[in-house]
Amino acid sequence: MTASHRHHRRALALPLGTAMATALAFLPNAPATAAPAAPSAATAADATSLSYVVNVRPGHAASARVEKAIGEAGGSVVIAYDRIGVIVVHSSNPGFATAIRKVRGVDSAGATRTAPLPAQSTTDVGTPKALSDEQVADARAADGQDPLEPLQWDLPAIKADKAHEKTLGSRKVTVAVVDTGVDDTHPDIAPNFDRAASANCVSGKPDTTDGAWRPSASESPHGTHVAGEIAGAKNGVGITGVAPGVRVAGIKVGNPNGFFYTEAVVCGFVWAAEHGVDVTNNSYYTDPWYFNCTTDPDQKALVDAITRASRYAERKGAVNVAAAGNESYDLASDSITDPVSPNDSTPSDRVVDPHKCYDIPTQLPGVVTVAATGAKGIKSSFSNYGLGVIDIAAPGGDSTAYQTPEPPATSGLILGPLPGGKWGYMAGTSMATPHVAGVAALIKSTHPHASAALVKALLYAEADATPCTDPYDINGDGKVDAVCEGPKNHNGFYGWGTADALAAVTK
Repeated sequence: MTASHRHHRRALALPLGTAMATALAFLPNAPATAAPAAPSAATAADATSLSYVVNVRPGHAASARVEKAIGEAGGSVVIAYDRIGVIVVHSSNPGFATAIRKVRGVDSAGATRTAPLPAQSTTDVGTPKALSDEQVADARAADGQDPLEPLQWDLPAIKADKAHEKTLGSRKVTVAVVDTGVDDTHPDIAPNFDRAASANCVSGKPDTTDGAWRPSASESPHGTHVAGEIAGAKNGVGITGVAPGVRVAGIKVGNPNGFFYTEAVVCGFVWAAEHGVDVTNNSYYTDPWYFNCTTDPDQKALVDAITRASRYAERKGAVNVAAAGNESYDLASDSITDPVSPNDSTPSDRVVDPHKCYDIPTQLPGVVTVAATGAKGIKSSFSNYGLGVIDIAAPGGDSTAYQTPEPPATSGLILGPLPGGKWGYMAGTSMATPHVAGVAALIKSTHPHASAALVKALLYAEADATPCTDPYDINGDGKVDAVCEGPKNHNGFYGWGTADALAAVTK
């Protein structure tokens, strides 16, 4: 099936909003000021210049040899990640990639975009909806709950409320939100924010200027919402995160126009790898291609570069968690029509084989791929699925008309913080992923010496087996909307099952 969407690949398009914008409802409990503007990390470049990744054998000597050839081909090196053999280059030579691929020692090379520098691919759906001051003031919580926690149906859905009676997680565990930026001044995020592990990677080169990781007033609130879902502090203010005792970092990879380009994503994974991050949350797809086909030399280079970076992060101990996407695609099917690529210039319908053309980082080896569920515990109407592709499921919200939560919760979407001291509702696989990242953080808190591989194994083993929903008729019109394949403990809708926070802290 085809569906229009924007870059936040993990937020879904619900009936109540435009595709790709995260459906949120803002709840101001503080002045409605935006987060402090982030310093620009854009690299000055000629208007006709493109960005490239050049992949070589890891090691400084290999990079040095190729860097000379890059200059001769009309390129300038932005940064070389020698440990993984990825070089970020700018060039205005239209034949640069063709020329550099012929150089001895170059494994692959390709343009990271189809539009000149500078040019949203998150996985949320709908338009942000903020809570009003009155809604915030009217919230009534039980003893021990944060004020807005009764509206968070998603926490008991994964037994996070019960898990918090055991532990809130360890301050020694850090989850990095690789996203549009995080407002670390938000009262639900500030107590747990890890500045040392935060950076702006938009240019492909890390910028650690204070506040560079924040979104500007005109940028998406996506990363801030995700960060709060993971580690919103249990501090008597606003909402509660899945793992409210762990730390959260912001690695900004979405540019001001909302695009997540390869050089930024590579930088994000490498930065996380080298700064002690235990879990990375990736609620986006890498622009400009929804699916990257390895038969195309440019797209192959993007897959190679991000694969190297994500594997490096895992080797250094990070569990990489990614959203499955919001187009109701069966990612295990023989073919999918992709109508949105390349999304930074002129897209056209193309038929791809998802076994050979990859949504990255979602479909990369070792990455935990997350599907979304709604308030009734079944697959969200928008969530992608696929036997052997989906690893685990978690609450990402759905149209309230499709999956209505039990009172006192009123919205089928996911409540979280928004920049400027607000709160609001969003939905999408973008919102499901941070629930899994939070549970992974609780597992790491319980098993501090566990490797990334062991944390993933426990995540799957401890998930609540969730059988296929059959028939799946989410809107009740008598027509099957998607077909789930596989047994109760491993199927195309829910993978190994629904994430379980209580098991994470007791087993």
